[in-house]
Amino acid sequence: MIQRLRRDGLPSLAYCATPGRSPGVVFLGGFASDMTGTKAMALEAAMIARGQAFLRLDYRGHGQSEGRFVDGAIGDWLDDALAVFDAATQGSQILVGSSMGGWIGLLLALARPDRVCGFIGVAAAPDFTERLIWRDLDQANREHLLRDGVLIPPSRHGDPTPITLRLIEDGRGRLLLDRPIPFAGPVRLLHGQCDAEVPWRHALSTAEMLVTDDVRIILIKDGDHRLSRPQDLELLVETLDSMTNTVEGG
Repeated sequence: MIQRLRRDGLPSLAYCATPGRSPGVVFLGGFASDMTGTKAMALEAAMIARGQAFLRLDYRGHGQSEGRFVDGAIGDWLDDALAVFDAATQGSQILVGSSMGGWIGLLLALARPDRVCGFIGVAAAPDFTERLIWRDLDQANREHLLRDGVLIPPSRHGDPTPITLRLIEDGRGRLLLDRPIPFAGPVRLLHGQCDAEVPWRHALSTAEMLVTDDVRIILIKDGDHRLSRPQDLELLVETLDSMTNTVEGG
C-alpha cells in the first residue's frame, strides 16, 4: 500500500513501508527512476518472505511523489530520503542504493551514522553529475547548459532526461570521491562490466575512498547498468542476506 508523507510548503512524498524485524532495508532508486522498479519490488518480496522490514520511496518529481523532476537536485532528493527515513523507519537499517541512489545512500549514511549499519551499491554513482555528466560534455554543450540552464541530451533508454545547471552546481557541494568517506559499516558494491552509463571502475574509486575495511566489489562481467535480470536480482538478494547475517552476527 502506498503511503504519503505530507510536508508544509514542500512536495508530498510517496513511499511504501513494510513492517518487520531489524535490521530494516531501505531501497533508494536512481535518477529519474521510481520505487516500482524491478530491483525494488524483488527486494520487497524477499524481505517480506524473511519477515524483515523494508522501505522504498519516490523522491520529489519521481514516480508518485509531488513536484517537477526538473526542479530537483541531489540536495533536494537527499532531504526527501532523510524525511521518509526518519518518519518511516526505526532502529538499524541497511541501505541499498541503485545508481544515483548509491550517492544518496552514502550521503544518508553519513547523516545518520547511528542508524545505518550497512550499505549495498548497485551500479552506485556517487558524484555522477561532475564525473559522468559535466566531464563528458563537450564545450558546445557546456555553453548551452550555462546559457539556458537546461540540456536535453540523447538517451539510450526511451525519452531523454533533462540535465539542469542547478543539478550540476548543487552536486558540486555534495561530492564524496575527493576525500575519505567516513562510513564504518560493511559495504558491498555490485557493478556490471558492460555498464554503459556508470563505468565499473567507478566502483573502484568509491571503494578507495571508503574508510571502512569491510568493502567488497562484486563485478558481473556481462551485467549492464540496470542489473535487473533474474540472475542479477538473485545475486542482489544473496548479497543482502549475507550482509544481514554479518550485521546480526556482529
